[in-house]
Amino acid sequence: MKFSLPKRDLTFYIVVAIVLGILSGIFLNPIKDVDWVKIYLMDGLFELGGRIFLSTLKLLVVPMVFVSLVCGVLSLKEISQLKRIGLKTFAWYVASTALAVTFAVVFAILFNPGEGFKLTANTTFEAKAPPSVIDVISAIVPSNPIKAMVDAEMLQIIFLAILVGLALSLVKTKAEKLTAIFFEANEVILKMVFMILWVAPIGVFCLLAKVFANEGFETIVPLSKYFFTVLFVLFFHFFVVYGSLIKFFTRISPRLFFTRIQKVLAFAFSTSSSNATLPITIEEAEKQLGVDNEVAAFTLPLGATINMDGTSIMQGVATVFIAQVYGIELGLMGYLTVIGMATLASIGTAGVPGVGLIMLTMVFTQVGLPVEGIGLIIGVDRLLDMTRTCVNVTGDLAVTCVVAESEGKLHFPQAKIS
Repeated sequence: MKFSLPKRDLTFYIVVAIVLGILSGIFLNPIKDVDWVKIYLMDGLFELGGRIFLSTLKLLVVPMVFVSLVCGVLSLKEISQLKRIGLKTFAWYVASTALAVTFAVVFAILFNPGEGFKLTANTTFEAKAPPSVIDVISAIVPSNPIKAMVDAEMLQIIFLAILVGLALSLVKTKAEKLTAIFFEANEVILKMVFMILWVAPIGVFCLLAKVFANEGFETIVPLSKYFFTVLFVLFFHFFVVYGSLIKFFTRISPRLFFTRIQKVLAFAFSTSSSNATLPITIEEAEKQLGVDNEVAAFTLPLGATINMDGTSIMQGVATVFIAQVYGIELGLMGYLTVIGMATLASIGTAGVPGVGLIMLTMVFTQVGLPVEGIGLIIGVDRLLDMTRTCVNVTGDLAVTCVVAESEGKLHFPQAKIS
């Protein structure tokens, strides 16, 4: 009798890799400084596997965003359609982020995460200067398109792709061969994504094993109230806000929506990067949610660049937490300033691990909080970063579905709720 393993889909193996990675990391945490563990596992196997996995994902981000966005613009029948979709997408992203940080501030005030917290000596944080509003806006237009691609400047790449797509649309029949090349290249890139996905469980395991071996759970104890306040708001926004958005504006079952994006969530959790997850996000939006490429290719790269609901939630809770720790009263205007600044800061926040802390300095400076207070939350931020990235990518997908539905470009594979 021949024995064979039951056939499972990729999501199953990724989830198994996540569980095994976390458990292995927790097991290794007490002995992480032992020579053989540090040399052969932490700085050897786990580091190598994680780096290769992230590099293969990042390898596809720039070509996929550029090519798929050009194809998306070419698929639009009228230029006015691009303008309409762009305005809708931007408005939904800004509204979602503003709502996220508002909930963060409100729940943080209710839960008082900084109440009774004792300051420790470990409060140092080397703040990098956040970009100004003028820098953020001017940086959208690339002065050197090749450099923009090399540096993976997503806003500049999006601008360039839209410009190329519009130009090809205007010349029409004169550039038929070049247009065909873009559509063929898009198919090749999607096939590359599929190839990389099947070795993903190994990379996911290596990334999570190293994170949890380094961090452990003991870092949460002194900051447990802050940690769980952020988690609560993240889960609230994830299930309540996005669930309502999906149900009332797309008529899709929220349960089916969350079920269909499991693979995206697994990648977001393991990489802590919206940008690194982007190739999978686009593919799953089209295949699992039924969003037309012309919408997904535009809204998702834009969302990975400017829509950071999870990061905004962290910034809102962190601001209230540090204000309470230092005994600083922000007042109504202070809290409104936090909401406004966190919303604006999300537009300039890159979709890479840990960058939210840098943008948090801008929020702290604006409301007069000591920047060195960020040093208090660094210990648990890596663990929270993985969760808030899941919220970020879910927000991108939820808004994409809403915009696609409004344009008649959402064809969910199963029956919608009436």
